[in-house]
Amino acid sequence: MKVVTFGEIMLRLSPPGVERLLQSPALSATFGGAEANVAVSLAHWGCESVYVTRVPAHAIGGAAVRALRTEGVGTEFILRGGDRLGIYYAESGVSQRPSTVIYDRAHSAISEIDPAALDWPRVLAGAKWFHVSGITAALGPNVARCVADALAAARAAQVRTSVDLNYRRKLWSEEQAQSVMRPLMKHVDVLIANEEDVQAVLGLDVPGVNVQTGRLNAKAYRDVTRGVCALGPQLVAITLRESISATDNGWSAVLGVGEPGELLESQHYDIRVVDRIGAGDAFAAGLIYGLGNGRPPMEALQFAVAAGALKHSIPGDFNRVSVEEVERLARGDASGRVQR
Repeated sequence: MKVVTFGEIMLRLSPPGVERLLQSPALSATFGGAEANVAVSLAHWGCESVYVTRVPAHAIGGAAVRALRTEGVGTEFILRGGDRLGIYYAESGVSQRPSTVIYDRAHSAISEIDPAALDWPRVLAGAKWFHVSGITAALGPNVARCVADALAAARAAQVRTSVDLNYRRKLWSEEQAQSVMRPLMKHVDVLIANEEDVQAVLGLDVPGVNVQTGRLNAKAYRDVTRGVCALGPQLVAITLRESISATDNGWSAVLGVGEPGELLESQHYDIRVVDRIGAGDAFAAGLIYGLGNGRPPMEALQFAVAAGALKHSIPGDFNRVSVEEVERLARGDASGRVQR
């Protein structure tokens, strides 16, 4: 299965362990970004995973491309140009201290992309799936144009599409998000979101739901997934996170099926968080992998939730687990016993 993803890869700078930023004069440098994280997971699971972005033609841009190639991701359609790679500083929370992210991505290479530089029919040739997130559309009008062009081209080529709404208040307002993202829903087959995303980006209320607890209100989610499906998507996945503390979370998801209008509920995991960044991307990759390989919606949902659960245990953006490890957890083996 060939899957194409489009987004911004960034340099991630993090202090050691759970230290505060610059508590000690050391920062680890890795790479990550929503769609890049999805691409890496799919490459690890045996897909032909192709990532599209724009990075500067200097050493840091080159290192980002090499990091993707090392993980098995196809980079032949990555454009080179611009002056800087976006950066984000990630500080891991613990107990009652939340994780924090500081973005330094203004005027990044991808934000200044020329939409005409991407030949989407050529990029999508032979692809079975295209994935993008709302983070990418939030990077500026040129990138939003690329997202719209890519989704339209994918629909014309009968390539299945997914969008993770991924609302980021630090990047754009709810009004901006809705004006850009709502019209794109007609080109989306599978929508991925959490409760806040649906309300902020699509303007659909989820009554009786508290985004801090992630508690399931089955009727509310059934109603909201029907509302989303009315905009175009056939399937709507909503991840549910119970934030007990920065260290302890509950994790599950629901999947709304437009026809026949049913709501599927996943297994639930109690998680001890090592790094939550990228967990939603691991979920998205799991859903793409499951559905793209013809698994029934419930089985694909269970695989996706297990993939997201395992990502919480791995430092960095990328989810370095195998299909076998995900399937073992999805089947119910959550003991964590040593595998000998």
